[in-house]
Amino acid sequence: MPYLTAEKRAQIFETYGGSAANTGSIEGQVALLTERIAKLSIHLQSNKKDFSTHRGLMKMVGQRKRLLTYLSKHNLQGYRQLIEKLGLRK
Repeated sequence: MPYLTAEKRAQIFETYGGSAANTGSIEGQVALLTERIAKLSIHLQSNKKDFSTHRGLMKMVGQRKRLLTYLSKHNLQGYRQLIEKLGLRK
């Protein structure tokens, strides 16, 4: 079973990327990674010794961080709007 259905992925890219077909947008990719990170975090709370999933989670967090750094350097206003929408930093 996939972690996200095609409809859910399209809805995420529609909300954050502008359109469902715009899967390359930085905002959409960050939103998708945030969704995956949230699901894996829930899984790891009940499976504390699942170290391979933990490694995958850390890779996703690093990828999201790199994408957010790129966005902050190239589009500061878009970066601020995205982290506010996703509720990433407080």
